[in-house]
Amino acid sequence: MASISLRNVIKSYGRGDRTNQVIHGINAEIADGEFVVIVGPSGCGKSTLLRMVAGLEEISGGEIAIGARAVNDLEPAQRDIAMVFQNYALYPHMSVFANMAYGLKIAKVPNDEIIRRVDKAAKILELGHLLERKPRELSGGQRQRVAMGRAIVREPQVFLFDEPLSNLDAKLRAQTRLEIQKLHRELGITSLFVTHDQVEAMTLAERMIVLNGGRMEQFGTPEEVYHTPASTFVASFIGSPPMNLLKAAPGAAADIITGIRPEHLEVGAEGWPVQVDTVELLGAERLVYGRLLGQEPMVVRIDEAAPAPQGGDTIHVTPKPGRLHRFDATTGLRIP
Repeated sequence: MASISLRNVIKSYGRGDRTNQVIHGINAEIADGEFVVIVGPSGCGKSTLLRMVAGLEEISGGEIAIGARAVNDLEPAQRDIAMVFQNYALYPHMSVFANMAYGLKIAKVPNDEIIRRVDKAAKILELGHLLERKPRELSGGQRQRVAMGRAIVREPQVFLFDEPLSNLDAKLRAQTRLEIQKLHRELGITSLFVTHDQVEAMTLAERMIVLNGGRMEQFGTPEEVYHTPASTFVASFIGSPPMNLLKAAPGAAADIITGIRPEHLEVGAEGWPVQVDTVELLGAERLVYGRLLGQEPMVVRIDEAAPAPQGGDTIHVTPKPGRLHRFDATTGLRIP
């Protein structure tokens, strides 16, 4: 196992006047054995950053180190990493066992050692009864587990996951997230996991890198990112529904954006007036969509057992103590 260091990592395409910089000086220290998720919207540079760690993309500036070694000039095979992709990339004519063992055979690992490693990985991933099947005989979730097993048997220093769950349906994604958590607890291998899904990020990460336009907006634990977002982008991207960002909250200065999460508003007889547009029932809770002072969009989360307002009603809400956030209206950055 090994740590990962990203030191002012830059990626540009093109030359001269046609240069397009897509990664802007990323700095992050990922501890040995840590599970870090890189999250952000499509096109923000998540996969590009991961591919630079893997050696599949050259870096234009800065340094990437795995353990004590700078790996800028090392080929992917020399970096002691294993990667799991969005597409499973299994050989259709080979059995599950052969798919998992193929890389080891190419590396001329002794046959007894190959059997030991494949059996160990199959036990961890509960694939033992499927080792003789072909990929076409497996479900999507089972195929993804085989792809992870192929990575495990290499016994790398670092796992790299590039949106591995995006081809699965919602139920399988939730199940596979649990399996990945269990896998990390058992193996303890340093892992970088790329996703655009903030639920995956919040549930899997020990720490998370939030990217926006190739820039790191925040690097912290899920709790830190959720409760103390570093910018309006993080506040609006993390959370479902996202934080309310109000340009004209009662009592706030004109150069301040006020943030409040929907679950941190209490409905009462007094407070900020919100004109209700629609109400969604989501099982144990309701989401009330309305407009603060009849103007700014606002979402309020209320308990399912509470009286449900109707469209056209006006309700009054009060922020819970200590739950308001302030951001600079010009820069979007958090004001301590």
